[in-house]
Amino acid sequence: MYNIKKAKPHRFTTDMTDGNPTGLIIRFMIPMVIGNVFQQLYNLVDTVIVGKAIDADALAAVGATGSLNFLFFSLCNGLANGIGISVSHAFGAGDNETVRKTIANAFYIMTVAAVMMGGLGILLARPVLTLLKTPGNIIDDSVLYMQIVSAGVIAVSMYNCISAILRGLGDSKTPLYFLVVSSVINVCLDLFFIINLHWGVAGAAIATIIAQASAAVGSLIYSIKTNPEFRIERNEWKPDTYIIHKSCMLGLPLAGQSSMIALSCVILQGVVNPFGSVVCAAFTATGRVEQLIHQPFNSLGMALSTYTGQNIGANKPDRVDKGLRQSMIIMLILCAVIIPIFQLFSPSIMGVFVKQEEAEVIAVGAQALRLTSWFYIPLGMIYVCRGLLNGAGDAVYSFMNGVYEMIGRTLFPKPLTMIPHVGVWGIWWGTALTWTMTGIYGFVRYKRGKWRVKTIERNR
Repeated sequence: MYNIKKAKPHRFTTDMTDGNPTGLIIRFMIPMVIGNVFQQLYNLVDTVIVGKAIDADALAAVGATGSLNFLFFSLCNGLANGIGISVSHAFGAGDNETVRKTIANAFYIMTVAAVMMGGLGILLARPVLTLLKTPGNIIDDSVLYMQIVSAGVIAVSMYNCISAILRGLGDSKTPLYFLVVSSVINVCLDLFFIINLHWGVAGAAIATIIAQASAAVGSLIYSIKTNPEFRIERNEWKPDTYIIHKSCMLGLPLAGQSSMIALSCVILQGVVNPFGSVVCAAFTATGRVEQLIHQPFNSLGMALSTYTGQNIGANKPDRVDKGLRQSMIIMLILCAVIIPIFQLFSPSIMGVFVKQEEAEVIAVGAQALRLTSWFYIPLGMIYVCRGLLNGAGDAVYSFMNGVYEMIGRTLFPKPLTMIPHVGVWGIWWGTALTWTMTGIYGFVRYKRGKWRVKTIERNR
């Protein structure tokens, strides 16, 4: 239950319970698109510098840890997003005291989660990479990279949590400012550590952690100075079991969703690794490109999640339906722009990542990008439906979404690679079929309307 006295929004928050949904979603989405693109760009720069300043084996070594890092960070990211949803519900209902208490309790939740998952990442890096049959010529670099990144999980988690809280308050601009700053820091440190100091993959990992820590500290200080919701009174720092429980109940299914997606990616990496370092490098490069392509869809889904969360808190489910329809139109427009680019320019895109002599890596990666780009519409459907249902607090969907992605990435790729004339392409066909299956499930879950029933019950 919330205190329904509506507080007047200020310039560092946005009330998304009134006004045109399309304008609200697009205005909220644009800073996140820019910020997420910057984030992925410095990931791309990291990859390009590793691939060109060191070699393709170093690129493969970094890529072999991507799914594992996602898995070990998924608990922290899920909890951060659960906290953000809790904030959006309270803010939409006008209960600013609960907003501040949720921000205070977020510190306790994230510290425990980050210490636990960072420690596991350090301890289990070599055993898990060995289990996944990581090629012997890259495993030492893979272990080193993963252990350094795991040691800095607290910085990554705190920045993600602060960003999720700000998004819940309708502020998508502040995270953008600090992502831009951290992107510049990351690029400069990459060049210095790898090219000048010759630290190899360790330099790339250290640069990423320092950049994320800068973003976390900077955004926290800035938010305290500019946003009244971050000015927490002494009595509001007291641990609140109800808030912690609610945030965890919203966040843990999201963490489970992310964990299962990450675990499925780890299993897929196990299918990729036996094909050797050329396919590993191509898979790494296409994965980084696809991460960039995910960002407009991801930003749209996050905008819809905040929009949904605030309107759920204000008990306005009909506005949520309208928001979904407008988001679907935006998603289709994005696909109409992106798909032709990948059909025409995939070799040039792949050539950014490795030296031109690595012709086989470029050829494999370009064909893979052409294949998967035809399936960006179901990919966009995943993000739109996920944004709405997560924002509505549909915990069952969050869990089942992860189940569907895990089933797809576990069951499709390996058998497909064993089919004559499919072979290695089964890796990317498995991803495409997984997107299709999961996108259809999300839309069916939305149409069944259980999220709407939960909203009515929550607001009685």
